Amino acid sequence: MIVAIDGPSAAGKGTLAKRLARHFDLAHLDSGGLYRAVGLKLLRAGQDPADEALALAAARSLRPAELSDPALREEATGKAASIVAAMGPVRQALLDFQRAFARTPPDGKAGAVIDGRDIGTVVCPEAEAKLFVTASDEVRARRRSEELQGRGEIAIYARVLKDMRERDARDSQRSVAPLVAAEDAFVLDTSDLDADEAFAAALEVINQKIG
Repeated sequence: MIVAIDGPSAAGKGTLAKRLARHFDLAHLDSGGLYRAVGLKLLRAGQDPADEALALAAARSLRPAELSDPALREEATGKAASIVAAMGPVRQALLDFQRAFARTPPDGKAGAVIDGRDIGTVVCPEAEAKLFVTASDEVRARRRSEELQGRGEIAIYARVLKDMRERDARDSQRSVAPLVAAEDAFVLDTSDLDADEAFAAALEVINQKIG
């Protein structure tokens, strides 16, 4: 069983994916963490995330242990991740990792919940259930600002909103695996939903899909 959850940042897909994985006892993979890990490797090495050769080398040397680094959630890491995610060779280098995870989930799990930006369209188009989780720009920027402030980081709403819109444009307009909802995905707008309401709506959709 594969559940694909796509959508822009701060729409709530990560929280939802983890909760669904626990509910169905499935493995969970935040595919965005792969790109964040590549971006973080480049930043820490003082390298330019826009350098495709360096980004590809970082992707090929990625290790699972690097996916749990707290710095993956930092705003600078997210920006670097968006840049490397637009590179075809980097995406290809990480694609096999994601598909292998879906085919053979760790710990003997019977399936996986994978969240990202192209899971339902590119990584696992055969997924039994697909959700595209979204929310208004303003709501997402407020959530991200509160998240950053909660970690003690300085977050100015207007700047977060601007950066988010720029990233959305970059992700949606890239030629390789753009951020779009799969034709058979259920679009879940969480602008006016709390975490429990979003979970209930997603659960209903998935149960209908899997019978």
